[in-house]
Amino acid sequence: MIYRENGQFKVNYRADQQIFPIAQDRIFIFGLLALAFVVVPMLSSDYMLKAILIPFLILSLAAIGVNILVGYCGQISLGSGAFMAVGAYMAYNVFVRIDDMPLIIALLSGGFFATIVGVIFGIPSLRVKGLYLAVATLAAQFFCDWAFSRISWFTNNNSSGSVAVSNLEVLGWSINTPVDKYLFCLGFVTIFALLAKNLVRSAIGRQWMAIRDMDVAAAVIGIRPVYAKLTAFAVSSFIVGVAGALWGFVHLGSWEPLAFSIDRSFQLLFVVIIGGLGSIMGSFMGAAFIVILPVFLNQALPLIGGLFGVEVSIAMISHAEFMIFGALIVWFLIAEPHGLAKLWSIGKQKLRLWPFPH
Repeated sequence: MIYRENGQFKVNYRADQQIFPIAQDRIFIFGLLALAFVVVPMLSSDYMLKAILIPFLILSLAAIGVNILVGYCGQISLGSGAFMAVGAYMAYNVFVRIDDMPLIIALLSGGFFATIVGVIFGIPSLRVKGLYLAVATLAAQFFCDWAFSRISWFTNNNSSGSVAVSNLEVLGWSINTPVDKYLFCLGFVTIFALLAKNLVRSAIGRQWMAIRDMDVAAAVIGIRPVYAKLTAFAVSSFIVGVAGALWGFVHLGSWEPLAFSIDRSFQLLFVVIIGGLGSIMGSFMGAAFIVILPVFLNQALPLIGGLFGVEVSIAMISHAEFMIFGALIVWFLIAEPHGLAKLWSIGKQKLRLWPFPH
């Protein structure tokens, strides 16, 4: 009764091909965007914006990029942290070396250079796949870690090895307060999520999914694996590079290569696994899970320990986070390999039949 499609007739192809063809979905998404753009900035504290919401938005954007490559095209990648680093450092160099460079152009240029690096390290996907491809993309991580640590040009010859940006501004809008940074990131994520959703529904998106399901059969029906795989690497690296630039410019302000270590690559892969492979919505769900879980454990574990008379130290909380996080990943892989997005889809299917038995 709540989620019925009765009376919603499609009278033309345009109506049938909408991103959200069901009215309830459109109302939910528009309401969510209104809540995010209007209500959240009014009610959220600076801590909530800086520690939770801004990292959630940027990780969601990076997860969308990883999901395009891993979830939609089936190409395993462990180099996402490297592509984020390329986006951050190249955006920084464009921003500081070119006078009066607009901030948005600098951020997008980071994505452009990440695309070049992603395509270069995506070339092995034409010959290898699976774990061998994961190792090949892992080489990108180690190479970028070495380059940004040893080549001083990337850090503008800064002896400390770290870089910093300040006084961010877009068309006279000064992006300095947590609310401004949140709205700036939210705008970026909304636009890129919409573009990604349209892209995976297009012809190239169907080619990616055909390659993912069976690359030999896809080649037989006329899909070019070279084109499909390299475009997946290019689009994924671009989005991840822009996310890396946002992470450095907006979230951190100053950073060093360790901010984009291999841990970041694994984190993004876990976000996609938990949220759901091949789902844009799942990227947001997985990022929310990753960001909120440590905050929840930091609050809950001391309370639970107090009930049993056990003193819970900060180190114990840190170790518990890794153990619980690992156990949850194993549980998702066994019980629901399609992640939170699948659970959301099942819930909507049940609402279609409610209150009738099913």
